[in-house]
Amino acid sequence: MAVDNNLNRLKVVLCEKKRTSKWLAQQLGVNPTTVSKWCTNTTQPDLYTIAKIADLLQVDKRELLQSSN
Repeated sequence: MAVDNNLNRLKVVLCEKKRTSKWLAQQLGVNPTTVSKWCTNTTQPDLYTIAKIADLLQVDKRELLQSSN
């Protein structure tokens, strides 16, 4: 079974909202490298952080997650 490493859509949603990963890092108080890793699906934010990101970007949390279809 192949594992899909693209678990989040953060990079796409940031682009749709015309925001940068640097902006998001500043809002969350995290290192820009951390957000970069989330955007490339190298690592994943925890559920609490996903909720904060969704709030900042004014989207539903589900919009940040890749569909399993």
